[in-house]
Amino acid sequence: MEIIPAVGEAEKLGTELLVLGVFCDGPLTGSARAVNDRSAGRLAAQLARDGLWEDAGATLPIGRLPGVAARRILLVGLGRAEAFSERAYRQALAAVARRLNDEPVNEVVVTLAENEVPRRTLSWRMQQAGLILADGRYDFGLNDRSVREERRSLMLLVPQALTSELVAALRQGVAIGEGVSFAKELGNLPPEECTTAFVTQTAEAMARQFGFGIEILGRREFERHGLATFLALQQQTADDCRLIVLKRNQRMAAGRPIVLIGNGLAASEAVPELEHRLHRAPIRDMRSIGSVLGAMRTVERLRLALNVVSLIVVSQSELPLSVRPRSRSAAPGHRAAAPRPSLLGDVLSYAADFSPSCVIDVAALTRACVVALGNQASGLFANDEALASELLRCGGTSGDRVWQLPLWDEEGALSSVRGEAEQAEGPPDAVAAASNLARFATAYPWAHLDISGTASTAGCMRRATGRPVPLLSEFLLGRARAAPGRSNFHHPQSTELHS
Repeated sequence: MEIIPAVGEAEKLGTELLVLGVFCDGPLTGSARAVNDRSAGRLAAQLARDGLWEDAGATLPIGRLPGVAARRILLVGLGRAEAFSERAYRQALAAVARRLNDEPVNEVVVTLAENEVPRRTLSWRMQQAGLILADGRYDFGLNDRSVREERRSLMLLVPQALTSELVAALRQGVAIGEGVSFAKELGNLPPEECTTAFVTQTAEAMARQFGFGIEILGRREFERHGLATFLALQQQTADDCRLIVLKRNQRMAAGRPIVLIGNGLAASEAVPELEHRLHRAPIRDMRSIGSVLGAMRTVERLRLALNVVSLIVVSQSELPLSVRPRSRSAAPGHRAAAPRPSLLGDVLSYAADFSPSCVIDVAALTRACVVALGNQASGLFANDEALASELLRCGGTSGDRVWQLPLWDEEGALSSVRGEAEQAEGPPDAVAAASNLARFATAYPWAHLDISGTASTAGCMRRATGRPVPLLSEFLLGRARAAPGRSNFHHPQSTELHS
């Protein structure tokens, strides 16, 4: 699909489908008013007859109107005018995206960006439109499936002169939407497909496509880098355990690296049987891996002048506590003060070797955040308040929100992880688990995103959401804008955008 920003009069555009936003109260505004005037009031008459629900995102298809060039029109409810908000704007865009998934239409004009959102700029509205309309329109052909070819042109109408800033904002949204779509596709794969070999092949394919440097760490590298838990897992089990390192091309990289960690062990600490036996199964958290790889795609699509390194934990089992080795970061002294070894702890220690500017790990480490935050916000833990504030701001801008929870360095925190895991009736303590990870992340600013509740939709039909790709992408865009003395973005000459 191609998304094109443009300026024009909606009522005069001979498109196959024209999308207009309307409020459930008050007069028609913007392009909807122009279409109504052009059709001698027939739009308002049909809207009065058929009506729209008050909720934002309601849709009403209507046929051709006299005097209007578009062959068909789709009305999208914006809710009440006085209550119009970021949420209502996103809901309206999401409704259009769902409709376009079902509509056999090749040419579309969308006018929703003309509606002002309180405290948000037109650039923000363009970026959000690009993200939501591009998400879901691309099949990446994982596992040798054919990539979906779609010849659809979508024109996003701009209510003012087109500027390079608006074009860049739309381009950013489309790139983020592609990253979200990629993360969803990985997160929704059948469990039997999610093997160590599959994740490795996916990372290698990305490296070839984007020119990433890639290193697949195995037993020899575990020994060299002191990754004791990884090494023990290789020695004590038949598990095909890997740590994948993806690096950007150094010509596009700038500054000390930002390290992103995707953890493929979903809530492994929440399975009491793992304390007594190895549970060999498919990769349990492709959502975390997908979100990190999706963010890497966005960085490369936008040619951000950033040094980004991704570390992907790939294992189909975890060691029982009884055979876990002492971590290379474990401090001598009282046993309760030592961090509990884990694969993710090993990776956090290894991340220090890159001298990073910051490290962000993404994991569904426990299910306790679901109880506390539902699917509204990801849990945020950080050892650096500046980094935490930055992520909170990015969450607000992107709509992919986080909520900061505390880290407590107390002797009882570590032991409570084991104690909670032994209680089948309750989830492990998210604060205790994150506090344990913090003991491995002492050499750099670090944040842990607990995506247990946000990476999937609620209910029995759980589907991947692609979060926190929008949050990570907004964070990386902000870092690129703040990078001194470099051209932060590469802008192709063409204003056409593809998803």
